[in-house]
Amino acid sequence: MRAVNLLPRDAPTRSFEAKRGVVFFGGGGAALLTVLFVTLIIGASSAANQQRQARDLVNAQLLAVPKPAAEQPENQDNGALAAEKGARISALSTALGGRVAWDGVLRQISLVLPDDVWLSSLSTSADGGAARLTINGSTYSQDGVARFLSRISILPSLTNVQLQTSAVDPAGTSGVVQFIVVADVKAPGTGASS
Repeated sequence: MRAVNLLPRDAPTRSFEAKRGVVFFGGGGAALLTVLFVTLIIGASSAANQQRQARDLVNAQLLAVPKPAAEQPENQDNGALAAEKGARISALSTALGGRVAWDGVLRQISLVLPDDVWLSSLSTSADGGAARLTINGSTYSQDGVARFLSRISILPSLTNVQLQTSAVDPAGTSGVVQFIVVADVKAPGTGASS
């Protein structure tokens, strides 16, 4: 029988000279990262300082601008100016209070308009301060007119929606139904949403 050595072989130990490349690369990488990090910090600090200097310059220029001297009108002019200001505010409030937001009304109509209905004209008139909207349109059937009328009657900005006329094209060649619908537009501030 032959003798067999079952003990593991001794692994050769690596000397510092063998590990030196790894240590130098690791140390060099750490030094490179440190230099990069310091460079970024210095650059950010420089940019922040430049921004502070620009802000201080603008503030100094702003402080250098002379303030206008407020002229005091005579007492008799104060009353006239106050009355004129009050009259202007009153006129503006009256004008804006009766203004109808037509863009909202037209947007609402466009949202409920059936696909088989098209409008040929819209006109408005004012009767005693109330706005009235007249809509001329066409469709392929009386059902389309009824669908349009039912949809437009639920709009929050319109009231008193009425069908004025609905008839097949007078020429009779196209079979298109032409209609006229009138409605009152709600005054601003009465719950109409646009």
